[in-house]
Amino acid sequence: MIKKSGNRIGKKARILAQIVGVGALTGLFVGVVITCFTALSTLAEEFSRGYYGFFRDHPAFIPLLFLALLAGSVLVGGVMRFMPTVRGSGIPQTEGATRGLFRLKWYEAITGMFAAALFTIFMGLSAGSEGPSIMIGGACGSLTSDALRRNAVVRRYQITSGACAGISVAFNAPLTGMAFAFEEAHKRFTPEVFVCSFSSVVVALVVRNLLRPAMGFEVGAFLTAFSFEGVDPFHFMFLLYVLFSAVIVSLAGVAFYYLVFLCRKIFAKSRIAFFAKGLFRVSIPFVLAGAFGLITSYAMGGGHHFIEAVGSLGTLERIFSSPVWATLLIVVILRLITAVANMGAGVPAGAFVPILAIGAGMGALLSMLCGVMGMDPAYSDALILICMASFFTTVVKSPITGIVMVVELTWNFTFLLPVILGVAAGYLIGAVFRTEPIYDKLLDELLEEHCKTHPVEQFVTKVRVRENGHAAGRTLRDVLWPSGALVIKVVRGEEEISPDGNTQIREGDILIVEGKTADKKDYLEALGKTVGELIEEEEHGEKG
Repeated sequence: MIKKSGNRIGKKARILAQIVGVGALTGLFVGVVITCFTALSTLAEEFSRGYYGFFRDHPAFIPLLFLALLAGSVLVGGVMRFMPTVRGSGIPQTEGATRGLFRLKWYEAITGMFAAALFTIFMGLSAGSEGPSIMIGGACGSLTSDALRRNAVVRRYQITSGACAGISVAFNAPLTGMAFAFEEAHKRFTPEVFVCSFSSVVVALVVRNLLRPAMGFEVGAFLTAFSFEGVDPFHFMFLLYVLFSAVIVSLAGVAFYYLVFLCRKIFAKSRIAFFAKGLFRVSIPFVLAGAFGLITSYAMGGGHHFIEAVGSLGTLERIFSSPVWATLLIVVILRLITAVANMGAGVPAGAFVPILAIGAGMGALLSMLCGVMGMDPAYSDALILICMASFFTTVVKSPITGIVMVVELTWNFTFLLPVILGVAAGYLIGAVFRTEPIYDKLLDELLEEHCKTHPVEQFVTKVRVRENGHAAGRTLRDVLWPSGALVIKVVRGEEEISPDGNTQIREGDILIVEGKTADKKDYLEALGKTVGELIEEEEHGEKG
């Protein structure tokens, strides 16, 4: 008994050591790639603001801008047509790969998304680099796993670790990356997910913080224009202002959510020939980007420039000499329209920071309103950040990520309680209006499209639990099963057990597993590595 226990502990230690080693290698790769990607995206955004300024100063050349934008939309539409992986922010595709729903084509993600996302930022779209960083990071993890010839289970862990490292490098926020792994990628906590994420994030951030100074970029907090000095985060009246503002911002988040899917439905049902090829559909966000970019540079890029401008240490440039409140309202409306159009058309552009920018703009407007109602202006920066978190949580439905991200972006945890209050309001209002996590909803649409070309098969498989499998000695809920796998019976000697999540799996057990997948080969490989030994398989159900 002692020997078996020792063998089991040794096996777990070897598995964790393998995940740590491969995760560290993934982190090294991601650190280099994403640091270069974010640096180039920053330069592309700055350059686009410069040449849009030229067109604002020389209106006679504006037709050339729109010709270039239309040509750019044709180019991006062609990339989307021939590289279907390169769509949207890339987060739904990455989440699907981490859950084993389909294979992530790393060669398309690294090359295609890298180039396409940079191009959309260069052309002046309301596009961030943080969402694509998640996908490119996940693809780096998949490439590392394949290069080392790891099995399907390890591949999923490395896609997770790469995605976490990607967002951590983009934001310089390690806890945000870790929270993304548990709350978005897998929606569960296991030691393996923690270990692979931790090892990759740490190494990637070390690489980032070594490379950025060498490239001439600062190493520090993502947001630096916000001040929290001389304020009491537990002041009762401030908490009331937080609740009031969070409710309004959350209702706007609900409206944004439904507008995105209304836009997607309109594009999907269009009968225009070019829509089917994605060319005309993609041209709409490009044309909007040109029109709005000529109005204000705050409508361009991911929104980091705008978020910093609304902080008390930033400087907001007024649009057409309008009042501050009018400038904020114009920017919020423009950014909301472009974000809806980008997500509706599936343009390869990050939506992570654009969503935060919309929340920041509404937070700035509400801080002015609360100031009229009697709120001390010193609380404005905190209220803006809380509104960012509330809007993000309403749309994405990831409250822990929202809380950790907002406080980590400023490296200030003073307002943790008010942020929790605002995020809770956003989450509850989203639940009342029955919004789903937006990236999960987008993933469902991708899966529907995927199933048209990769029919789903249903079958039943018998597998014997062996010591060399990941499942031995664990409860059902603690095992990373292949997507679509459902254990319907456990045979232990002469006993047959109807399992639940707390059922412990023992070496020698025979598991009757019902499978439903579009990639049977990958599924069976993952199931064999997870449990130990495939015994037999019989068809059960039909394709479709």
